[in-house]
Order: sequence, then structure tokens, then C-alpha cells
Amino acid sequence: MSYVVLARKYRPRTFEQMVGQEHVVRALGNALQQQRLHHAYLFTGTRGIGKTTVSRILAKSLNCIGPDGQGGITATPCGVCSACVEIDEDRYMDYVELDAASNRGIEEARDLIDRAAYKPGIGRFKVFMIDEAHQLTKDAFSALLKTLEEPPEYLKFVLATTDPEKMLPTVLSRCLQFNLRPMAPEVVLGHLQQVLQAEGVGSDMPSLRLLARAARGSMRDALSLADQAIAYGAGRLEEAGVRAMLGTVDQGHAAALVEALARRDGPTLLARLDKLRALGLSADGTLESMAGLLQQMAVEQAVPGTLDVGDPAHDEACQLAAAMPADETQLLYSIVLQGRGELQLMSDEYAALTMVLLRMLAFAPGEDGPVPAPRKADPAPAKESPADLSAARPSGAPRAASRSVIAQSPEPPPWLDLPPPEEEVPPPAGSAALRAAAAPAIAVASGAQRSPLEPTPLGARWAELVAMMVKGGHVAALVRELALQAGLLYIDEQTQPPTWHLGVERDSLRTGVLRDKLGQAIEAASGLVVQLILDNTVPQDSPARRDAAERERRQQEAEAAIRSDPLVVDLMSQFKGARIVPGSIKPL
Repeated sequence: MSYVVLARKYRPRTFEQMVGQEHVVRALGNALQQQRLHHAYLFTGTRGIGKTTVSRILAKSLNCIGPDGQGGITATPCGVCSACVEIDEDRYMDYVELDAASNRGIEEARDLIDRAAYKPGIGRFKVFMIDEAHQLTKDAFSALLKTLEEPPEYLKFVLATTDPEKMLPTVLSRCLQFNLRPMAPEVVLGHLQQVLQAEGVGSDMPSLRLLARAARGSMRDALSLADQAIAYGAGRLEEAGVRAMLGTVDQGHAAALVEALARRDGPTLLARLDKLRALGLSADGTLESMAGLLQQMAVEQAVPGTLDVGDPAHDEACQLAAAMPADETQLLYSIVLQGRGELQLMSDEYAALTMVLLRMLAFAPGEDGPVPAPRKADPAPAKESPADLSAARPSGAPRAASRSVIAQSPEPPPWLDLPPPEEEVPPPAGSAALRAAAAPAIAVASGAQRSPLEPTPLGARWAELVAMMVKGGHVAALVRELALQAGLLYIDEQTQPPTWHLGVERDSLRTGVLRDKLGQAIEAASGLVVQLILDNTVPQDSPARRDAAERERRQQEAEAAIRSDPLVVDLMSQFKGARIVPGSIKPL
């Protein structure tokens, strides 16, 4: 008799034998017991987790006639009647499996529609199972839609797919959907133990753990790998043989690399890399092993004591979790995941692995050493003062700098420009007290302290002339800026033409070209011919200062109106810590 591979030999024949899909088994079992049958089912999930198996068990449940030939629809098919046996052997004429990966066109869809027109030949129901249904063409889906929505009472559709996102929404809406979940490594490991025990194959726990993790949630893959490992180990599963077969890097190498990173030991890190290269171990396997170790460390740091004590890597994970800050563990885990995708970008994968590990070393915290994560038995840490935080780490360390800055800045946020008073009562509108109180807030909100405006008759005359030139369009660009920023200091009438001395603070505006253009603009706007001299001084009265003073006056009036508003006064009295942010008020 020919050998039957483990994945086929131990394929579940009933719902009770299904492993890791209790939510699907329960729902389908209850529906079958209550005779609440849907006309179309959709099973989704990754490869090898039981989509086709569930479909076959469902077909047997619908068509089982029992050992005596008198049975009906049941959640527990007998497994011995002609329907059950023939479905298991894939030769039942009323159960049709279509692989849409290779039969995806409209012709195959029309063939199914033609078959649907005929009643079952020997069973109660015809069951059409379409595997990898997302690969059907749009035309094929369109042809099946009408039959899928209103099939004959004797017809049941079962669709299976690994990518439901590619299914048409009109198809999804017509199906009862079940998502089969990837199985946890512990579930896979337990089932492997039962299968190998039934086969009489010796094994050790580390080898089973390796197979369970390598299966990545697929029971079929786990059994296929077990078959391969049995052949590799000449009838016995041992850790060394399974690790060599899978190309998995020993956890000890990953632990040594993580330990070197925790100690900031670059030479040891590179020496370990050379050893891995000499042993011919996979760079991708190295990062995968590191990712698993870092994940265990993160769990131990977040919830101490929850790791599986029976795991061979338990002790190393706990020790390293105590030697590395939790945030650094998370950072290294992210770098590992990113680095696995970069290995394929270089012809020398070990050169890429070197760069990934050096990146981890470059992003390490300051030179003060790691901060161990709190353990379950540790007492609650005392609250650190700013002085403690600043003294705990050297000033050059990035982590220390960020913590000390935060600790030594208890000041209010930027939007709270002044400390909140004990109680803020708005002064009467229009009073001198209001103007005195509002002025500092305006100055802070504007971000600059200006010297007060000192109005002069010459300043008023110059401001009027500048307004005339601006309105008439006689000045523009830098000439306009010169006119606004300048202040008329005095006029010398003894000269012909009269000499006007303008105070100009900015060097960039005190040029001969701008001066001559401004003189021409004065003549064009007022008919006056004057000689201009630009003095290097700060004018106390200029059009720009007058405009700024007017804006400040309007701002103060707007703030006074807000502060004296009855609704605002009522709100301020209810919320003692509330404040009015001056910069948020804009005059209309």
C-alpha cells in the first residue's frame, strides 16, 4: 500500500476533529441542528487552515444518510455511509470542486450553471465548491450572480478564498461569510504531538516548537514540514536536524546579538556576525530569530511573568528584558522588521545584515547604560525631581537631554503667555486700569517690545504726505517702505530747495537710488521740490509707528469689549482657571 502523507491522512473528517476553528464549527453545527441552512457560504483565511476541509464536512452533513440509510441532515456525519465515504474520496457525483486558479473563465461558470439545472443524482443537495474564488474573472462572476442569489432549493454554493478583498461586493453580499483564523503555535504544537504519537515517531519538544512556529498558523504546512523532518531525521525528530532542515538560526545567536546591542559592544557584535557567516546561517533567519526574541522581551517588560516557562528561550528573554529599556526593545523590533525587507536589495545579504545591526547600535540611547524595565517584585519607583533627572544621565546623552528638558520646564504651555491669576476680574471698560492691564498682554502677544510713539507736528505732516503718495500710487515696493519707515526730523528752509532730514533706521533703505525716487514721488504728489537727507537714526514718529499704535489701540478696545462682555464675565466666574488668550482676539 502506498504511503499517505500526514496532511491527507490526518485531515479532519468531522467538525469535532477540526482544530483551532471553534467559532466556525459552532456556528455551522448550530445551523445544521436547527435546519437553518443558507444557500451560499464563503470561507476566508490563509492557506492550509481548513477551508476545503470545512466545505467537505458541510457537504457530508447535508447528504449523510447514516449507517442504516435512514439518516437526515446532521452536524455529525457518520463517516461510513456511501455519501460520507465518496465525498472523503472525492468521487461523489453531487459534490463538485472547482479550482478557480486554473478554471476561472466564463466557460467554466456556464458549465456550473448548466449542472445546476439538474436535480441531485443520488444525494439531497448538490454542493458546488469554488476554491480560490477571487481568481474568477469578472465575466464569470457576473454569469454566476443570478444563480448565486436565487439557486434552486437543492443547490448549495461554497466559496473559499485567501483574498476576500478581491471578491466583488455583489458576491460578498450574497454569501454567509466565515473567517478561518491562523492557528496559534501552541495549538499547532499540541496537534503535532498527537499525530506523531499516533504514528509512533519520536520527537523532542524543541523540534516541535520549531515546526509549530515555521508553520505560521497553517496546520497543513505543519504536517507537511513534519513529514519532511521525519525523512530528514530518519524516522525521529530532533532539534538539531529540524533546525538544519528549516534553516532556522539558533536562539543563542540571536540572544548574543541582542546582548551585544544592550551593552553597546560594537566589536562583539561584528565578531558574532563573522561567526554567523562562517557557519553559513541565513541572514534573514537571523533577523527572524531576533524578532522572536525581542517580541518575548517586550511581553516580559510589559507584563512580567507571562512568558511560557517551558520555552527554551524563556530565561534568555527574561534576562535581556531586564537589561534593556522597553522603548529600545520596541525600536529594535521595528528596525528588524524593516531590515528583513532590505536584505534582498543587496547581492551580499550579510552586508545588508551588518548595516541593519549597525543601525540598531546607532539608534541606541545615551552612554549612561540601559534602564531596566520594572519587574513585578520591584517596589513602585519614587517620583524623581528635576535635579535627580538631570544628574542621573550625562548631559550629552540624547535620552538624558530630552528627559531633563521636560523635567526642568514646568512652565505654562506657549499659549498661556502669562501665569493664571488667582481670580481675574475685568476692570471697567474705558478706564485707565483697563488700558494699563491690557498693554502688557498686547506686547507679549505681538512678540516684540516697541518704544512708545512720540507724536510731533512734523511727524503728522509727513504721515499726511505719505498717505497722499500711497493713495495716489506714487510710491511702491522699497520706495513705499522707505516712506513708511522714515520720520521727518526737521526742515532746513535756508537752503534752496529746502532740505528735509528723514530719520531711517534700516541700512538697506538708506540708499541714494531710493532717496531720489522718494523725492520725485513727493514732487509728483504735492508739487513740492525738496532735497532729502537720510539720517541714520531711529525715528520716534513715523507712519509705520502711527499705524502700529492704531492697531494696538484697536486691539485693546477689542479685548476690553470681550473682557467686559456679560457672557464672558459669567464664564470666567464659573471656571476659575480660565483665561483669555490675547492673541486669539482680533478686532473687526
